[in-house]
Amino acid sequence: MREHSIEFPAPEKWGEGLVSIAEGEPVVVDVRLESVHEGILATGHVDTEYTGVCGRCLTDIAEAVQVEFQELFAYPGGEATDFEVQDDHVDLETPVRDAIVLSLPFQPVCQPDCPGLDPATGERLADNAGSEPRAPIDPRWAALQDYTSDHDEAARAAGRDVENTEES
Repeated sequence: MREHSIEFPAPEKWGEGLVSIAEGEPVVVDVRLESVHEGILATGHVDTEYTGVCGRCLTDIAEAVQVEFQELFAYPGGEATDFEVQDDHVDLETPVRDAIVLSLPFQPVCQPDCPGLDPATGERLADNAGSEPRAPIDPRWAALQDYTSDHDEAARAAGRDVENTEES
């Protein structure tokens, strides 16, 4: 068994979509390599940082990525495997890249309760937290905007007056 700690820059951009690991971003891999009957078992922990934009309000975000991986590198032989030991060496780039990319969020947000953008103005709703956004009024319902609860109370009062006169 051997343990190694390796730091290297990401050789290329890892990930697609709203967030990714930028080319040259430091990637720290702590790995334990164990000899097993079938080959070499690599178990590790990766630390790096992704950058991109919030999926709701489109502001820039950067978050730490911490992910674990485990992969068996088989000795060359009769069975086909995904990863093989090459000249007593293992290439960890593919398992590390796959573990990182699969851990990236599909819809990243800058904060869990990010309200997003105002659909009418395109401004961030988090910046306008003090003002209540007005929903656009459908012109077919605009006449109801003048209707208030005062009308209800007046109608109820008028209805009671009518009932009282009918009883007498």
